[in-house]
Amino acid sequence: MSDAHAIATHTPDGRPVFFDLKGKHHPQNGTLLGFWLYLMSDCLVFACLFAVYGVLGRSYAAGPSGADLFDLQLVAINTSMLLLSSITYGFAMIAMQKRKIAAVQGWLAITGLFGLAFIGLELYEFAHLIHEGAGPQRSAFLSSFFALVGTHGLHVTFGIVWLATLMVQVGKHGLTAENRRRLLCLSMFWHFLDVVWIGVFTFVYLMGVLP
Repeated sequence: MSDAHAIATHTPDGRPVFFDLKGKHHPQNGTLLGFWLYLMSDCLVFACLFAVYGVLGRSYAAGPSGADLFDLQLVAINTSMLLLSSITYGFAMIAMQKRKIAAVQGWLAITGLFGLAFIGLELYEFAHLIHEGAGPQRSAFLSSFFALVGTHGLHVTFGIVWLATLMVQVGKHGLTAENRRRLLCLSMFWHFLDVVWIGVFTFVYLMGVLP
């Protein structure tokens, strides 16, 4: 048996006993697998919300439609905030590979600022729609719109809280194996939210302004 995959101990009479470690559990593998399972379950949640919007997205109840309400210029700026945050998070991951703690912290902070800008613009849009009498109770279209876009916004908010927590952990403990694994999981989560938002921008906003 290879020494690289075994340890030895001895019985009371002095005979060696070997234990095979080939099947030893690695926490990183378990964490990443679990997180992939979570992302797949989140995919199902958003798939259901997209399906609901697809069914109800034209049920205006004699109220305003997307063409009447959506400000594509504002949405485009908001989209750029989220896409830029994905790029800056990528730079944070590059800095992590180089073990540059200060650079990781800096890029994470910039990512968080872009995320906060995204949430701020989304809240402004929601407040404007409600002020115009286009709240979620106005029609099935608006109910499904607020449910889909609001759920994505809640995910981004959670991501920002997670990001801030990781900044504290990295500042306190450095780029330990655990913190690198957490940064990798957050990276997958953040890029997942970008992909979902591209779907929202295309399916909800761009198609919503079509006659």
